Amino acid sequence: MEIDPRLGRLPREPLITKSGASAFFGTSLQAMLVSARVDTVFVAGATTSGCVRASVIDAVQHGFNTFLITDCVADRADGPHKANLFDVTAKYADPISVEEVMAYLETRPRIPGP
Repeated sequence: MEIDPRLGRLPREPLITKSGASAFFGTSLQAMLVSARVDTVFVAGATTSGCVRASVIDAVQHGFNTFLITDCVADRADGPHKANLFDVTAKYADPISVEEVMAYLETRPRIPGP
């Protein structure tokens, strides 16, 4: 796997390599977020019925305010995608659009650095 260079990842940004479905399982993600005093998680990615769902559920179980960026998730097939999108946002995460996330982030203070 490679990170698309168009994302503009900065050298100071952590990189988590996961081995299970959830971004939290077997990784240092939860500890990193807690040590940084993070209380809110925005989830995006693939696959809605697998990794996204597992990460959302683990985020909630770890006590984070959890949002699913509904237009930034996908699945191999439309049926499982729609079913899990409905279920996850009904039970675990608040749905939010990428536009809403961007507007929210614009209100946050910028972190200094390169």
